[in-house]
Amino acid sequence: MMNIKTIRFKETDSTSRYLREYVPAEGEDVTIAVADFQTAGQGMGTNTWESEPSKNLLFSILVHPVMLPVNRQFLLSMAEAVALQETLSGYTDGITIKWPNDIYWQDQKISGTRIDTSLSSHGIKNFILGTGIDVNQREFHSDAPNPVSLRQILGHDVDRDELLNRVTDSFMKYYGMIVGGDYTDIAALYHQSLYRAHGFHPYSDADGDFEAAIVEVEDDGHLILRDREGMIRSYEFKEIKFKI
Repeated sequence: MMNIKTIRFKETDSTSRYLREYVPAEGEDVTIAVADFQTAGQGMGTNTWESEPSKNLLFSILVHPVMLPVNRQFLLSMAEAVALQETLSGYTDGITIKWPNDIYWQDQKISGTRIDTSLSSHGIKNFILGTGIDVNQREFHSDAPNPVSLRQILGHDVDRDELLNRVTDSFMKYYGMIVGGDYTDIAALYHQSLYRAHGFHPYSDADGDFEAAIVEVEDDGHLILRDREGMIRSYEFKEIKFKI
């Protein structure tokens, strides 16, 4: 059984920033930092995360997956996404994973995760998954296009501590599979849970709008699409936009 330490904050600038500077104790396999409020919470890239104090679930998970080949590190992102999809599906239907690791309810975003990786000569030294889940927020005021909370979906508040425990248990299950070298099942569950997993849908890239179907997400995180002309297209994060 892995040794997990949880650190709680009423307020911090960023749980991921905290874990980037954190030095775990010997034998500490997994560290979780959770905050009631972040003054500088971030999404992927330059995106920010809107969250009212004590309303949502803001946490980061630090692991040290030295056993995982660097070129397969996206499996960790898959594991987190599958854990979130599995957990939130216990509260409501219609939960999917929007590539690379957003969680959607129908066509609205309920969760996002920022990834921070540091490497050493031995492989992956630290891997941080910084996640925000919209839980009990009733209204959103930022320019984010399509946020939604569990409170808005269900019509009642949700216990955030219970939700965190469920997410943690689910993630540890899948992380344990990665530690044990079982990659296939995680990738299969990720693909089964993908937003727009079936059929043709509208997208946009540097060359314009088009329709395509998802072929797969590769182990290194590339999204592979097939357009209506049968052409195979490969994208890295931020190279393509889902038109919703």
